Amino acid sequence: MLFGATGDLANRKLYPSLYRLYKKGKITERFAVVGVARRQLSNEEFQNSVKESILTYIGENVEIDEFISHFYYHSHDVTDAASYRELKTLAEGLDTTYNLDGNRLFYMAMAPEFFGTIAESLKSEGLTDTDGYKRLVIEKPFGHNFESAQELNRRIRTAFAEDEIYRIDHYLGKEMVQNIEVIRFANALFEPLWNNRYISNIQVTSSETLGVEERGRYYEKSGALRDMVQNHMLQMVALLAMEPPIRLNTDEIRSEKVRVLRSFRTMKVEDVKDYFVRGQYDNGMVDGVEVPAYRNEQMVAPDSNTETYVAGKLMIDNFRWAGVPFYIRTGKRMAAKSTKIVVQFKDIPMNLYYNTKETLNPNLLVIHIQPEEGVTLHLNAKKSGQSMTTTPVRLNFSNKSVDRMNTPEAYEKLLYDSMRGDATNFTHWDEVALSWKFVDTISEAWENAKEESFPNYASGSMGPQSSEDLLQKDGHTWWPIEEFDVDNC
Repeated sequence: MLFGATGDLANRKLYPSLYRLYKKGKITERFAVVGVARRQLSNEEFQNSVKESILTYIGENVEIDEFISHFYYHSHDVTDAASYRELKTLAEGLDTTYNLDGNRLFYMAMAPEFFGTIAESLKSEGLTDTDGYKRLVIEKPFGHNFESAQELNRRIRTAFAEDEIYRIDHYLGKEMVQNIEVIRFANALFEPLWNNRYISNIQVTSSETLGVEERGRYYEKSGALRDMVQNHMLQMVALLAMEPPIRLNTDEIRSEKVRVLRSFRTMKVEDVKDYFVRGQYDNGMVDGVEVPAYRNEQMVAPDSNTETYVAGKLMIDNFRWAGVPFYIRTGKRMAAKSTKIVVQFKDIPMNLYYNTKETLNPNLLVIHIQPEEGVTLHLNAKKSGQSMTTTPVRLNFSNKSVDRMNTPEAYEKLLYDSMRGDATNFTHWDEVALSWKFVDTISEAWENAKEESFPNYASGSMGPQSSEDLLQKDGHTWWPIEEFDVDNC
């Protein structure tokens, strides 16, 4: 049952993902999708809308009529008990028609202020009274601070147990994010070196060329800190920093991620300026097109204090990572669309090639997450010729260019996992709570102090100068993401 069935997320991601699962045989003929939304539509109109979505975003029509015949529509008022009872009658009929054994997956793809109301109503009107499984899949944002997240969790837990709640972070469905564990725990080349004795720093970048587009009203309330850092960025740091789990199962992996989040160095409000900086984009050129400043976007205040860029230094105070900075940065209207992780290893104790008047490049492990997917290892080797001079070389693996693979969309993986009952790549409440507690301190510091320098970076750049200064204080610099594109390796 998909709440928000006429929305953008459903059309761009969810329907194409369900179709791909159907084509691959991951979903059998024993399935039904009930689209739930306020708009008045007939079943036929809804099915045609799903078909158009698939043709638009996938461009295939193989078995598409059979696929969309499993889709049904229910016009719904989320505050009306009678509407839930009608939905229950429809669901019970589909259980019989398709022999579904009472298994029900409720997907919340709508405004977050309705999450609690819907969950409570599903319980009170009997939709969760079923002989099969019942699971609730929730899109972000899960609250806007710790207190609101805690209250939302309390309401949802009245209808669903923790192991029935699947909080989506679509970054956790990305192929190379899931590959972080394999790179670390399946290679003797890396795991013995994965600590403060051999790693100098780790940099996580997630940059976008797009601005806020039509999302100004939402973005004014969230900003880059709540939109990206609290979930996606901290989740990637947790995967990079966690201890090897006892077993590769849901509970053990989540437990190790929680330990990382608990190990983040605690900041007071007055300390935030030493660890985090913010930015807001000005007008500029992106891909040869003049674009407006954030304050000139639709539904944005002309004196907005909202950040569109965040860079920060995370210190993890445990035995493995003491002294190693994890740098993160994310922003809109930047020079390139890219999500990358750069692991910089420490320099060797002595440069035997100092007579060549060349500086040895550090060894780097680059994990490319999007738009390209792959891994690059940066080494030093002998330059061809008679002299013993060195040159940097790159060992590269790319999912797309080497294996010719079209890796599954993140939502395809996560939808399939939620049907199978595998919650490994969804966030547990403990992770959400600790992330909000960490981010709330930064929010408090920034909301109580207006940033006079805004706007402080041009569209089409890689962020404000204060971001560079943050690393330079530690003797480091951001590695240029364009240089690490798989196609350039």
